Amino acid sequence: MQSTIDQFYFWINKVPEEFRQMSELEISQRPAPQKWSKKEILGHLCDSAINNLERFIKIQYEKEPLVLTPYDQVHWVKIQGYQELPLGEVINLWVSLNKKIIYIIKNIPNEKLALQCGFENNQLVTLHWLIQDYLEHMEHHLKNQILIPKSLK
Repeated sequence: MQSTIDQFYFWINKVPEEFRQMSELEISQRPAPQKWSKKEILGHLCDSAINNLERFIKIQYEKEPLVLTPYDQVHWVKIQGYQELPLGEVINLWVSLNKKIIYIIKNIPNEKLALQCGFENNQLVTLHWLIQDYLEHMEHHLKNQILIPKSLK
């Protein structure tokens, strides 16, 4: 888990630094009418953090396998109003949520990483897999939709 934790720390430091280098237009402009702006994508990552934080906690004490309920990402972003919020608030929320996730991950006993949870399609995965999947999902959005690829070298 240490390499996963190290990756979270990398992004917690990198993302605010990268956003500070972007113009307000670059942060808030939607590439198409039904597409999210970079600020809204970061808001989506806040929503993902909120939902996964709850999952990482519940899996450790609920009856196994915990059934993971999906959430409507489009409605979450719209209702939370990330596009209208000051960027600093969205960044602070994202950083705070991921610091809390790091804290939870650091304190998961090794034997609990094998606990199973399932999606509505009955696909079973472990808590360890779910943590990795959350990190990969976050990195996908950060690398491919928010940050300039050359800045990640």
